[in-house]
Amino acid sequence: MSFGLLTILVVGGIFYLNSQKVSRNTIGGKVDVKTTIGKEEKAKLYSVAKEITTPNDFINTDGNPVTIGEFVGKKVVLLDIWTYSCINCQRTTPYLNAWHEKYKDKGLVIIGLHTPEFEFEKVYQNVLEATKRLEIKYPVVLDNDYSTWNAYQNRFWPRKYLIDIDGYVVYDHIGEGGYEETEQKIQDALAERMAVLGESGTIDQSITKEIPVQGGVRSPEVYFGSAREPNEKDFLFPSNGWDVTPEFAQNVASDARIIYQYTAKDVFFVAESDTEIVVEVLRDGEPLGLEAGSDIVRTLDGKTVLKIKEARLYKIIQGNQSETNTLELKIQKPGLKAFTFTFG
Repeated sequence: MSFGLLTILVVGGIFYLNSQKVSRNTIGGKVDVKTTIGKEEKAKLYSVAKEITTPNDFINTDGNPVTIGEFVGKKVVLLDIWTYSCINCQRTTPYLNAWHEKYKDKGLVIIGLHTPEFEFEKVYQNVLEATKRLEIKYPVVLDNDYSTWNAYQNRFWPRKYLIDIDGYVVYDHIGEGGYEETEQKIQDALAERMAVLGESGTIDQSITKEIPVQGGVRSPEVYFGSAREPNEKDFLFPSNGWDVTPEFAQNVASDARIIYQYTAKDVFFVAESDTEIVVEVLRDGEPLGLEAGSDIVRTLDGKTVLKIKEARLYKIIQGNQSETNTLELKIQKPGLKAFTFTFG
């Protein structure tokens, strides 16, 4: 079961009580810090942040390791647990990028903890290329063995933990959404940091504009690997030319097909191939129209195709409303590894 997809509507636990916020006067969208609560009070309210353990590698750090402890007493840390083939994580990234640019000079450090769902997400080069595609500039730590994920007892992608200047987790949000609330908590923590360090200045109280995500009825995520116990009634391999492994299904014959009836606005496909494979995509037996996703290519003869090679999430359909349709993938040659369909 996909934790990221199934938790879009889950509201993160709010542990930073309104009565314990930094006292402030707001003038012209700026915050003027007055007072903050002490460490003894915090110890009664919050848990101490867990350290990053047994990291596998680092990105955007000039090769240097990153810890949470090095920022205690100096910075505010936003720990974002994500994995690059997760559409929910991808939709969160623009906000993280915006907060990084907006607050990096005001004492905020964002650390992306990349905990993989699939084996290919453990590959450093794959993660590096994903950070470039997503324009991530803040540090990313590879948590391939789930050690830090487990230290936080986490079960979701994405998840955010806000760690204040004293090293306490003062806010926790699961899944997408809650961007305004999260940014306000960041501003509170930065204002407190300024007061603790005796710094002069202000924290801009404007809020990053939210990108609307249309909702609607959607099919559950479908895994092709046997380890996730896929529902064989819901997707169909019309031929026997498939090798099903615990993590993915791979076609071993040419002209293999996948047929799946879904209900959703958007359809995403996590897949890879050692060599580029062209996949013809049909919806209700016809080439895609205006609903074609950003990874779809239209050929000169009017076909709509998907060119699969890199191990990543491919955007097949990006529609305007949730509908029930039949998706058909015609796979040109052997070697495609199909991991999952996800929906939006």
